[in-house]
Amino acid sequence: MSFEIILPFLKPIRHLLEAETVSEIMVNPDSSVWIEEDAQMQLLPGIRFDDGALRTGLEVIANRFGKKLDANSPILNLRLPDGSRLAAMVPPIVHPAPMMTIRKFTSRGYTMTDLIERGMLAEEQAAALTAAVQRGDNLLIAGGTNTGKTTLLNVLADAIPKEERILVIEDTAELHIRKPHVVSAEAQIDTHKSMLTFEDLLKAVLRHRPDRILVGEVRGPEARTLLDAMNTGHRGMLATIHASSAEDALYRLAMLAMRGNANIQIEAMLSEVRHCLNSVVYVVRRQGLRRIEDIHAMSGQSGDVDESRNSRITSSSPPRSR
Repeated sequence: MSFEIILPFLKPIRHLLEAETVSEIMVNPDSSVWIEEDAQMQLLPGIRFDDGALRTGLEVIANRFGKKLDANSPILNLRLPDGSRLAAMVPPIVHPAPMMTIRKFTSRGYTMTDLIERGMLAEEQAAALTAAVQRGDNLLIAGGTNTGKTTLLNVLADAIPKEERILVIEDTAELHIRKPHVVSAEAQIDTHKSMLTFEDLLKAVLRHRPDRILVGEVRGPEARTLLDAMNTGHRGMLATIHASSAEDALYRLAMLAMRGNANIQIEAMLSEVRHCLNSVVYVVRRQGLRRIEDIHAMSGQSGDVDESRNSRITSSSPPRSR
């Protein structure tokens, strides 16, 4: 059982942890319990923790993972043995009780066929993106929180040739790449045991002969190192970024790459970003359905994702969820 290490301390939600269809469990500071199941959010009014039980349980869980959770260290982020994530906050930063979110990776076994059947993309989009990954295009997957960026990256990685060496960089491990030669590294910057940054980790990984670099989420100055890598011949990069559109993703990546460098103009950095990337894949979540809204090809880049310049590939109507 994947959650054996935490089950004794979270008994009121044991059945939710064991349910394969529940992807997210949320306990709010008002003690209400919410879940996401089959892309739908719902309140479960019949579930409650006894007074003080959740905080005590979280403190013990933190201790089991070599971490600390109290008024002086009120934020907890950890990865469970199966790769699921547990995040918690306790008073004084939330009131009156702790807040906890457990994200289960129910989509780890998804294939491209699964995504098509669930309405995330059309068959022609799947074929175009698969071909782009196979030939080594640099793809940036953009979207808001919980739009399916990580799931899409996981599935696209299936198209990477099996003989290639894949280096994966994440803050907290979420990706599950189904290839024979995969090396994963986590920054884990919340452990307080070192000053290792995401940028440090990326620089270190580049010394280990990667054929492909997969980045869980670009969110800081490591963007500059990533662009340098693409500029010096590293192809086939797959990464995610939080953004509100494909164009916004380009701007955000440029702004992140400019951090600490006041001598470069945004126009020049945007030009470099467009030169390095082949396409931005923008995903959204509307009415419970996650889908690709835009595949935005860069001007002057070759490839079959889109033959026109700065154009979009979208199906004439959104794929239906099945």
